[in-house]
Amino acid sequence: MTNPRVLCLGEILYDLLADQIGRSLNEVESWTPYPGGAPANVACALVKLGTPSGFVGCVGSDEPGEALVQLLQEVGVDMRGVQRHATAPTRQVYVVRSQTGDREFAGFGEIDTTEFADTRLQATELPELLFENADFLVLGTLELAYPQSCGAIARAIQLADRHHVKILLDVNWRPTFWPDTSLAKPAIYDLLKHVDFLKLSKEEAELLFGTADAGAIAYRLDTIEGVTITDGDKGCAYCLGQNEGHVPAFSVNVADTTGAGDGFVAGFVHQLCQGGIKTLSDPEAAKRVVSYASAVGALTAMKPGAIASQPTAAEVEAFLSQHGG
Repeated sequence: MTNPRVLCLGEILYDLLADQIGRSLNEVESWTPYPGGAPANVACALVKLGTPSGFVGCVGSDEPGEALVQLLQEVGVDMRGVQRHATAPTRQVYVVRSQTGDREFAGFGEIDTTEFADTRLQATELPELLFENADFLVLGTLELAYPQSCGAIARAIQLADRHHVKILLDVNWRPTFWPDTSLAKPAIYDLLKHVDFLKLSKEEAELLFGTADAGAIAYRLDTIEGVTITDGDKGCAYCLGQNEGHVPAFSVNVADTTGAGDGFVAGFVHQLCQGGIKTLSDPEAAKRVVSYASAVGALTAMKPGAIASQPTAAEVEAFLSQHGG
């Protein structure tokens, strides 16, 4: 088995996408389940692009959990970091969609957000062997909301530091997941002390830093190696090394934005695995990395579902050729 170069730690779940677009939670008549969860999405997207990845998280000992594990195994994701909880269910989240394809997380049905299996990830059961051979650890912030999974993140950071694994954080702000949203900012700020690369949406940048200036945020964090700030159809601002710039968004027909940001993260990390972090010191190379990541995100948004819509490396290259990337 090829050891994963990238470890993606966090939630794996089913997105229940509303079949009726433009309706509120109570107005939706039917839902279609799609496999998701940002870290799981990134892990799958990386494999499809050609970078070996592993997923670290916890699922329930139930049919949805088994189906998700099977799917990621079929894609080719290393699942040695998966834990199973005997009683807590695998998470499902209801997602409503606007007429333009934008989505909003609308809740978890009758189950409290603290009761799902992903919140039970155990720090003591993280396999150190996976960290010994990895180049990157990709984290989100949702699992900071729960004591056990927050402890697992702290342990993963320790292992990453021990084995010189770079850490990328995709903030992926979802207030629905937090039992107490007042705890979110302090927890995220503490996590930022350990991060090498930071991916934010424009809204997240303004929420956490009061600005969407990538250079200003990189300067404020001091030790960070790169910041990217995505803004949907308005493109992506970045500060990578000493290079700042902006890449316009690709014009595509959007079917569903679920997983587009995760596709961006996967494209970004894939490029760093291909060319090495030192390439970011070249202004043109830095811009190409962001353009490639943006293309992966754009292609992912053109079909429904976060994993099923992810492109291969050949599809990304063809897309970039057609769009002058």
